[in-house]
Amino acid sequence: MGYIALPRRLFLWSMATIYLFAFVSLYVQLPGLYGNEGLLPARWQLRFSGRSLWEQLQSSPTLLWFGPKLGLDTQNAMELLCLVGAVLSLAATLVEALRDSLVFFCLWLLYMSLYQVGQVFLYFQWDSLLLEAGFLCILIAPLTLVRGSTGVREHDRVTFWLARWLLFRLMFASGVVKLTSRCPTWWGLTALTYHYETQCIPTPLAWFAHQLPVWWQKLSVVGTFIIEIPIPFLFFSPLRRLRIGAFYMQVLLQVFIISSGNYNFFNLLTLALCLSLLDDQHVRFWLGKAEKTKDNGSKLCSLLEAAVWSGIIFAAIVCFDLQLDWGKKSISSRTAFTYHQFNQFLKAVTIPCIWMGVLSLTWEMVAAMFRCACVHGFLRRFWATLQWTVFSAAAAAMFTVSIVPFTYVEYDSNAQLWPGVRQAYQAVDRYQLSNSYGLFRRMTGVGGRPEVVIEGSHDQVTWTEIEFMYKPGNVSAPPPVVTPHQPRLDWQMWFAALGPHTHAPWFTSLMYRLLQGKRDVIELIQSDVTQYPFHQQPPAYLRAHRYKYWFTEPKADGSYPARWWRKVYVEEFYPTVHLGSSVLESLLHHHGLKDKSVPRRVSNATVPRAVRWVRSQVSGVPGPLLLWSLFACSATLCLFRVLQNPKGGSAGQEASAEPEPGATSSRDAADVAALSEEEQVGEDLDEGVDEVEEEDPVKDDDDDEDELANKEEELRENEHDNAEKKK
Repeated sequence: MGYIALPRRLFLWSMATIYLFAFVSLYVQLPGLYGNEGLLPARWQLRFSGRSLWEQLQSSPTLLWFGPKLGLDTQNAMELLCLVGAVLSLAATLVEALRDSLVFFCLWLLYMSLYQVGQVFLYFQWDSLLLEAGFLCILIAPLTLVRGSTGVREHDRVTFWLARWLLFRLMFASGVVKLTSRCPTWWGLTALTYHYETQCIPTPLAWFAHQLPVWWQKLSVVGTFIIEIPIPFLFFSPLRRLRIGAFYMQVLLQVFIISSGNYNFFNLLTLALCLSLLDDQHVRFWLGKAEKTKDNGSKLCSLLEAAVWSGIIFAAIVCFDLQLDWGKKSISSRTAFTYHQFNQFLKAVTIPCIWMGVLSLTWEMVAAMFRCACVHGFLRRFWATLQWTVFSAAAAAMFTVSIVPFTYVEYDSNAQLWPGVRQAYQAVDRYQLSNSYGLFRRMTGVGGRPEVVIEGSHDQVTWTEIEFMYKPGNVSAPPPVVTPHQPRLDWQMWFAALGPHTHAPWFTSLMYRLLQGKRDVIELIQSDVTQYPFHQQPPAYLRAHRYKYWFTEPKADGSYPARWWRKVYVEEFYPTVHLGSSVLESLLHHHGLKDKSVPRRVSNATVPRAVRWVRSQVSGVPGPLLLWSLFACSATLCLFRVLQNPKGGSAGQEASAEPEPGATSSRDAADVAALSEEEQVGEDLDEGVDEVEEEDPVKDDDDDEDELANKEEELRENEHDNAEKKK
């Protein structure tokens, strides 16, 4: 693994940006989801009893317990946490010195505090992934606020390795669960013929992707399995180009997913984790500043790489019976292995995957230990070794804890784990430090996309459909593009349509709040309240029906239809209700949605008034518009800084040339080792460098580098001539 200063800095910047998206996206929806008049008021999760603050924190670790000390109720306290998180993440995006361990700890603590009371609207896999990756940032980021340096540390590769291990667990589990679920569409390679129209919130490109021929859709499923199951093993390959090849294949998959579906910041977070597969040399290649290096083992490496890629292609051909049909100009495919064979494969590789992780992490730790041993000076060496000890122990602990959720993919392997590992995992489980993953386990909507349509009326004669901003409803409306915003109510409407309304208790609360005409809930459906059909007067009656939606097909002449969707009525989803109806009241009591507690009185203190003022400024602004505005402003400011100081933006040179106090860079360690073999040449080079620096200390960096290169070349030629004379 080469130097990782640039990928590490890109990763930390990406995580700060993703935190910004997550906090702002949640903030605009807080009143409607968790407010005192929202769907699931968060204050129900925080029952202030006579227990001490420490006991309350142990039962539910969240900063919201401190809200009353600032005169805040639970809703305003959640808004304050979101605002602080958004400001911190925006500052970290703009200022590199703030991409610090302490800042990332605050961001993780803020989001985890919100997660604790988020209930069903915040229990998505990407929220858990953000918390786990965010905690890793605490170990990966430097302590710049304390020590004032962003230089390379000897243990950076050890902590950055944890991001690679998380990426491996995410992708490998996502591929495995598709087959262990025994879903017939995944085994039949037909999942993508349904996926584009049945996913939660498709994009306009999903309509075009849905029209692709079946043989291409099946081949795409094969490619998905290849990228998610065997390719992740290349993450730990000792061959650099195999890791880079795996990186681009993961990026390809994530770009396709982003273009066809709105999955908020989830795919962006996966792309950020993919940066752990890169090194400085490849990032400089992107920037057009690649250095020419000689690879003495290039032929052998090329042969090994060709053998690996050939093996993967051969395995794909055999396992999926790929055959080229010249007559139809297509490639046929089918699953050529059984569930039992795949289960045996899974049993054979799960435990070795753990040992692969152990060996890879051990290698990084040993290499870092040797770099510490090469540090000049006793005190600096001692300080570097102490840091290595602490962070290596933390990395080993995080890896150990992650083994438990990783082995959930195979029951027998999970049962073989040492009980002490399970106990360690259970001790930290509530903090979301390590989680299990598995995306698109089963393909839903095979017989048509189920969709719930809510209708309101004043007289039970004329019914008006209540259209949501993002989820499919109006068959003529094009699918939206909302990434990286996540409209959490629209997402839950998709899950609610998969079963009866009794499986989604919050839906009864939605009907109740709409009958009451609560503005905060209405803004979840339409941010511009005037677009809501009952904005002047709440409906007297509400009902909900289940429909099935399909994408329309192109016309026979190849032209596009006027509508994006077609729908068919299926059944009643929710009975007709009105305020005070026995059906609604019984459901409210059954699900515990009848609010009996009295909300905390609104305080006029400074902090609550400031929180309410910020809310008044952003009320009614669509989430995607607010997110992209903040991102565009921050990206513009970063661009201006780079243009104003283009030479100061050479991150790789600064990171390599300015090691932290108490430690030397990896390049310095290599120079020390080389000095023992060619001491005289090294001394001559140092003298030459000193001469160049003394001659013109005010020259630009580029001129200095040219003169240094010329001086070093002359010294090498002199050394070569001296050696020839001696011979």
